[in-house]
Amino acid sequence: MNKLYDNHNRLINYVRLAVTDRCNLRCFYCMPEEGIKYLPKEELLSYEEMERTIRLLVEMGIEKVRITGGEPFVRKNMLEFLTTLSKIEGLRQINLTTNGTLTAPLIPTLKKIGIRTINLSLDSFDKDRFYEITRRDEFDKVLHTFEQLLFHGINTKINAVVMEGKNIEDIIPLAKLTKEHPVSIRFIEEMPFNGTGSNYPTLNWNHKKILSHLQEAFPSIHKIPDPANATAAHYQIPGHKGNIGIIAAYSRTFCGTCNRLRITPQGMLKTCLYDSGVFNIKKVIRSGATDAQLKDTFLEALGNRAKDGFEAEQKRKSGNAVSESMSTIGG
Repeated sequence: MNKLYDNHNRLINYVRLAVTDRCNLRCFYCMPEEGIKYLPKEELLSYEEMERTIRLLVEMGIEKVRITGGEPFVRKNMLEFLTTLSKIEGLRQINLTTNGTLTAPLIPTLKKIGIRTINLSLDSFDKDRFYEITRRDEFDKVLHTFEQLLFHGINTKINAVVMEGKNIEDIIPLAKLTKEHPVSIRFIEEMPFNGTGSNYPTLNWNHKKILSHLQEAFPSIHKIPDPANATAAHYQIPGHKGNIGIIAAYSRTFCGTCNRLRITPQGMLKTCLYDSGVFNIKKVIRSGATDAQLKDTFLEALGNRAKDGFEAEQKRKSGNAVSESMSTIGG
């Protein structure tokens, strides 16, 4: 099988594909309360364009795809698209990230399609705080999704963005879920991708403080090996079935082993979360590019990839500060 490398000799075998910018929640860290201006359908990559893009990337060396949004399941015919992706020869793994509000009834079908891992966004295990963070009363649906994921034996990761003044009280209760459940609870540093910019002058709750907080509650918590190219640093509490991950998404400590690309709903290729987009796949496809030309465009982009998130942010176009909604990037 082909191997794909960037200009820093990092293996690239993973793409995060955002299938929509629409979401039925309004999470504090992701978008303003009034929401964002959603793209018209014709400005999104079509399912056919996404399938072609993934097929070509798999031919080049991509092995894993994660479907994100917005919320993936607000886009119609998502299960049919996932089924199509599952038939691409050489694509070894399809995972997805969801807010869980629409997911529970779909889990048996997702399992049948071959979805191996589902990341569930759940920033609070308290119904009132969940409402404050998401600005929507959907906690019971998300909890039901969590229960169904466990029932059907889907490898489950819970993504919790740590927000000062919002959900610090939830860190320990979420960590305690690993005692009886074989889940991974991943605490994520808050990033400025909320449609307005950073919520705080400085990030107090960084990965070091999150770990210190956990160590106070669980003195025996200890580091365990991380999978290759992991963004999270993993820890285990003795006697617990699951584990805990801490993702330094703002501190960007994992850039040296980053193996992923991002494709936004409008077709923008991002070789780093913090760049402003390298080229628009949709425009290249709709200009009539051949498969070979499209592959060459990907190779050119990887040949000019930033060494880390700080360089990518520095190279953003003048006046284009990091402030876009994560919903328009792919969570």
